[in-house]
Amino acid sequence: MCTVLRILPKSLIRQNSRAFSRQVNKNRKKLVILGTGWGSYSVLRTINKNLFDVVVVSPRNHFLFTPLLASTTVGTLEFRSIIEPVRNTGFRQSDHFHLAHAVGLDMERRVVLCRSAIDGEKEYEVGYDKLVIGVGAISNTFNVPGVEEHAHFLKEIQDARKIRNRILSNFELAVQPGTSKDEKKRFLHTVIVGGGPTGVEFGAELYDFVREDVSRLYRNEATMVKVTLVESNKILSSFDKRLQSYAEKKIRQRENFNIIQSSVTAVNRDSITIKSGESIPCGLVVWSTGLAPRPFIKMLDLPKSNHGQLLTDRNLSVLGAPKNQTFAIGDCSSIDNHILPCTAQVAEQKGRYLAKYLNEQTPNNFPPFDYKGLGMLAYIGAYQALSDLPDFKLQGFTSWFLWRSAYMTRLGSWRLRMQVPIDWMKTFLFGRDTSRF
Repeated sequence: MCTVLRILPKSLIRQNSRAFSRQVNKNRKKLVILGTGWGSYSVLRTINKNLFDVVVVSPRNHFLFTPLLASTTVGTLEFRSIIEPVRNTGFRQSDHFHLAHAVGLDMERRVVLCRSAIDGEKEYEVGYDKLVIGVGAISNTFNVPGVEEHAHFLKEIQDARKIRNRILSNFELAVQPGTSKDEKKRFLHTVIVGGGPTGVEFGAELYDFVREDVSRLYRNEATMVKVTLVESNKILSSFDKRLQSYAEKKIRQRENFNIIQSSVTAVNRDSITIKSGESIPCGLVVWSTGLAPRPFIKMLDLPKSNHGQLLTDRNLSVLGAPKNQTFAIGDCSSIDNHILPCTAQVAEQKGRYLAKYLNEQTPNNFPPFDYKGLGMLAYIGAYQALSDLPDFKLQGFTSWFLWRSAYMTRLGSWRLRMQVPIDWMKTFLFGRDTSRF
C-alpha cells in the first residue's frame, strides 16, 4: 500500500525548500528518525552510524527525561537538569538534524515533507532509505469543552514552565490588596484531572512545595491552599492494589488534599464542572488523562489500532508499508495483537530493539520484539514512594530512596547525573526557587 500525504506542487517546493538526496554516501543507507522522545532517542544512541547516515526531524531539539518532569513544576528540579540536547549525540553533518514538524509522507517516493518549527512558511522534503516514526502522542481531551483553552497539560518542558508560572502568579495574586477571601481560595485551589502516575506525582510535588516552602514564604495563605484530584476510577490503576490503597490513604490523610471519584464535563476560566453538575472554583487545572494520536499519525492512510496508533508487526515494521522500510515505535504505535502500555520503558526497549534490528544487515531470522517489564515507580510526596517491581513491592521511605536511585541511573548523560542531585541538595538546604520569569 502506498501512502501519499499533502505533497506540495513541485513549483512551490522548488521555491520554498531544498530537497535532500536519499543517500549522502553510497555505502551508507539514509535513516530518518521522526521525533526525539524515548523511542527515537534510544534508536539514535544505539544505531551503528558506520552503516547509516542518521537524520533526525523533530520540533524539539532535546531529549526530555519525563519521569522527573513533575519535579520541575514547583522548582524541586530546574528545567535544564532533565533535558539533553540531541546534537550532543553527534551527527555526521550539521544539517542532519532538522528542527521541524513532519507534516506529510510519500512512501512511493520515500520522502518526508517537513515544516520548519521556527519559520512556519518554510516547507521542504527529506528523502530516506529507512524511516522510523516515533512522534509520540498528545494529551487526550476527550472533547471536553474548555480543556484546550483553560487547562494545562504536562508532557513537555514548556508545559511545566507554564504550570510553575501559574502557581507562582496565583500566590502573588492571592496576597495583593483588594483580593476577596473567596478569590484567594480560588487562586490557591489546584485541580488535577487524572489519577495516573503523572497526576499523582504532580500532586506529590505540589504537596511538598506547600509543606516545605509555602508555609515559610506565604505563612498567612498556607492554610488556604487546596488540591483536588479528580479521577473517574481508581488512582494509579496500573499498580498493585495494595500499593494503590496505600497511596490513596496517604493522600486523603493530607490536610486540604482531596480525591473526587468522578469525571469532568467542562473546564472554565475559573472553575471546572464535574459529572454531578457541581461547579468547583479553582485557579489552576492540570489535565493528565491519557493519550491521543498526533495530526501527522491521523493523516496516514495505514492500519491503526482502536486508539489511532499505527499497527506494526513484531519486528516493528509498519503494517501496510513496504516491509523493513518504515518502522514505528513509542506511543504512536502498537504491535498488532500484542498490546503494551504506553510508557517510557516500552518505548525505550522498542528503540533499542529496532536499532539492533537495523544494525543487522540481513535480519531475516532476527527474533521478534519481546518486552520485559522492569516494574513501575511513583512518588506520592513527603519522601514516600511506591515500587511495583516483578520480584517485590515496596512503599514508604525505602521505596522513595529506590525511586530516586533508579532514576539517577537512567538519566541520559553524566551531565544530568551531576545536575539532578545538585538540584535535590539545593532544594533540601535552601528551599525551592520561586522566581517567576
